[in-house]
Amino acid sequence: MNAVIIAVLIMLVLSLLRVNVVFALLIGALAGGLSGGLSFMETLTSFTDGLGAGATIALSYAMLGGFAVAISRTGIPQLLVKGILKIVNKDGEATRGNLAKALIVFTLLAMAIFSQNLIPIHIAFIPLLIPPILHILNELKIDRRLIAAVLTFGLTAPYILLPYGFGLIFHEIIGVQMELAGLAINIEDIPKAMVIPVAGLLVGLVIAVFVSYRNPREYQNKISSIEETQRKTASKKDVLVTIVALLAALYAQIQTESMIIGALAGILVLYVSGTMKWREADEVLTEGMRMMAFIGFVMITANGFASVIQETGEIGSLVGSVSSVLGENKALAAALMLVIGLLITIGIGSSFATIPIIAAIFVPLAMEFGFSTLAIIALIGTAGALGDAGSPASDSTLGPTAGLNADGQHNHIWDTCVPTFVHYNIPLMVFGWIAVMVL
Repeated sequence: MNAVIIAVLIMLVLSLLRVNVVFALLIGALAGGLSGGLSFMETLTSFTDGLGAGATIALSYAMLGGFAVAISRTGIPQLLVKGILKIVNKDGEATRGNLAKALIVFTLLAMAIFSQNLIPIHIAFIPLLIPPILHILNELKIDRRLIAAVLTFGLTAPYILLPYGFGLIFHEIIGVQMELAGLAINIEDIPKAMVIPVAGLLVGLVIAVFVSYRNPREYQNKISSIEETQRKTASKKDVLVTIVALLAALYAQIQTESMIIGALAGILVLYVSGTMKWREADEVLTEGMRMMAFIGFVMITANGFASVIQETGEIGSLVGSVSSVLGENKALAAALMLVIGLLITIGIGSSFATIPIIAAIFVPLAMEFGFSTLAIIALIGTAGALGDAGSPASDSTLGPTAGLNADGQHNHIWDTCVPTFVHYNIPLMVFGWIAVMVL
């Protein structure tokens, strides 16, 4: 069996058995390296060398965590909580349950979308907003798998479709890697090619909201968001300074292309303005880093996993073995290439990192089969995006879990990864295949 498949399957099985994701990735990488012909020491060296590539990401999330906690100390999130609490009775019964539920879902969906394109702070808003409203979610008996599905949609669909913020980075990677593989494209064609695949994600969202998780689910009240709202009430100055901090973070991130500098700029605005006290700096940053530490460790380990997989050279042989049995069947070729993309992304947890791996092989293969330029863009974009939702090592699943599991009642694998895998990867596979065949 191909080493890539072995590594991914072992990682997934261990994760489903509730083994810690970091250990699952490590064991999967060792199994993949050994089965791919590497010695134990070669596998270990490759894994260790790959860890450094995740250091920047880990530090970025740590800084974003600090920024998120700093904003939370201003009382801004509590304003949102108070607004929602007006729709809920003091005794905990929803006066207008459906309206309250719709308000929460729409607000979180909008925030997730904005975090990718308009205010590219990525998952930093989740630990900022979710823990304070867990009490409200419990009172309304909202299934947290629904919220996980909503957040993951907002974290993935916008960057796949829209060329702004993280979406611009994703589209530029597609354009550059396709050109390096022998097919120069107009980057403006990428949104056209990705409309149909993203429609599949929208179908999955609708099914999750209105079918799969519409029924109430009971949770224990371990966090009181009412008590949280009484900690601090945001003043007009707090609101204004927070807006300036967010704009400063956005501007700095765009100018430097660094989430680290963006988060630092936002934190400095809060402190210089006096909204946050300098003596609280150490406590705030430590709390934020602790909150995002798990995500950071998973992302670092995922880079080690990816390094081993690439070192085996088995990705090329996997594609080669598939192409050798395709013959002239374009439909089967498209389907199998999408499946390979899913396997790679769900293993390394990053659609951005998957594009360079698959473009060099898929582009000439797709050209040989006679696919149009738009079809090849849809193929590369979809194959890269497949697995981002549902991967245990993806920040699109780690982020929602970080917020929803603040009281220990939301399992990363079974309550985030499995629901998002089912609702997004399946329709994305189907609609992506349709796009490749009709474009």
